[in-house]
Amino acid sequence: MDIKEMITQAVEKITKDESLKKLFQTDPIKAVEKVLGVDLPDEAIGKIVDGVKAKLTADDLKGAVEGLKGLFGK
Repeated sequence: MDIKEMITQAVEKITKDESLKKLFQTDPIKAVEKVLGVDLPDEAIGKIVDGVKAKLTADDLKGAVEGLKGLFGK
C-alpha cells in the first residue's frame, strides 16, 4: 500500500468514527497508526499525518463552501 492509499484509508476511517477523530486531534500519529494497524518510522507516519490533515481540512472547507452556497440559493 502506498502513502496515498494509506491517507485515503485513514481519512475514511477517521471521519466515520468520533473517537478516532478525537484521538487524531490530540495524538495524530497514534490515531493513524491505530487506523492502519502499523508502526511506521516517524518520517513516514509524519507524511501520512500531514496528508490526512490536508485532506480533512480540504473536506471541511468544501463543506463550508457548499453550506454558504445554500445560504445564497446557488
